[in-house]
Amino acid sequence: QVQLVESGGGLVQAGGSLRLSCAASGRNSDTIGWFRQAPGKEREFVAAINWRRSSTYYADSVKGRFTISRDNAKNTVYLQMNSLKPEDTAVYYCAAKRYYTSTYSVPENYQYWGQGTQVTVSS
Repeated sequence: QVQLVESGGGLVQAGGSLRLSCAASGRNSDTIGWFRQAPGKEREFVAAINWRRSSTYYADSVKGRFTISRDNAKNTVYLQMNSLKPEDTAVYYCAAKRYYTSTYSVPENYQYWGQGTQVTVSS
């Protein structure tokens, strides 16, 4: 079993920054991913990190602006969000994927999810 708790969301002006945290407890997972969902839109992949290899993956929409990282000692994954845009506004979720054989960008491949944290970017 894995429990995930997100924090760090809030209101920020366009061009500003936020850092989201995902604190994990329980057994280690192969991959920790970040997804986001805006009202009326499907849940979309944002970024992911492979726990063992530290490989990172990013959606094209956030590449160059967001950075995903980990702290093994704290069992925490971070999402540093810079140069935020209004279109980044969404509820952000962290998720844990157990199996390394599955695709990192597909929400259905993740077994555990946090409750989400709201990120609002004003124009």
